[in-house]
Amino acid sequence: MESNFFFKTNMLTLNHSLQHEIEVPLVGTDWSWMMEFLKGMVKPVAATAVVCLAVALSFYQKLGLELEMVVAIVRAFIQLSIIGFVLEFIFRQDNAGWILLAYLFMVSIAGYTAGQRAKHVPRGKYVAGASILTGTAVTMLVLVALSVFPFTPRYIIPVAGMMVGNSMTVTGVTMKRLRDDIKTQMNLVETALSLGATPRQATHEQVKRALILALSPVVDNTKTVGLISLPGAMTGLIMGGASPLEAIQLQIVVMNMMIGAATVSSIMATYLCWPAFFTKAYQLETKVFSS
Repeated sequence: MESNFFFKTNMLTLNHSLQHEIEVPLVGTDWSWMMEFLKGMVKPVAATAVVCLAVALSFYQKLGLELEMVVAIVRAFIQLSIIGFVLEFIFRQDNAGWILLAYLFMVSIAGYTAGQRAKHVPRGKYVAGASILTGTAVTMLVLVALSVFPFTPRYIIPVAGMMVGNSMTVTGVTMKRLRDDIKTQMNLVETALSLGATPRQATHEQVKRALILALSPVVDNTKTVGLISLPGAMTGLIMGGASPLEAIQLQIVVMNMMIGAATVSSIMATYLCWPAFFTKAYQLETKVFSS
């Protein structure tokens, strides 16, 4: 759900950035902005009809997911509404401090979520957070340095959010798979270490498998983009009135940065996991793999 939250939020803000800015007073006695917001929520509320259908089918099939579906959609409404007001406020400040604050908040949530997936990795939340921070920061710096995006809240926050959400999933899978593979093949790793291999050399195959497993969905999605379905960013821009040619240009940038950030984040995660997997004497930390 968290990954969906990042993705949907950032699609909306990118779409908004290509339209004329609507002046909406956030403070004072003029509550017309609230009326406009409520009017705009009519269609999203109407769209919950398909959720009601899903709940009814879940009940009919005795899946037991009815409450979870309702809670999920209510959370989505609340979270997206709150983030919409927060982003509106940040966009008006045009201050680098707010950009960094929003970015670090997203990285913190992503690191915590990815760490939860790899719960058997010691200090997993910190490892995931540092990996995601490194991967997305490096990618963002390259994009800004090449003038692909201007360093303004309206562009940086949604772009960073998409990269953070994608890197979160990839990093979590990499950490979990690496630890599980080493646990399964402890004898092979220990034999390599006893023959003088470094931790990196001893776990080369396990690292390779973990990275391939984590990055394959990102690569496959890039290879089939536009053939099976239209991506979210492109769809949002077209629905917002942008030219399809402009939409595909942005989507190409999005796919490029997804691969770049995910690759750097996942590789960084493997390096940061080693101190927890091995002792200073280059032996496996058995307590990490005992559970």
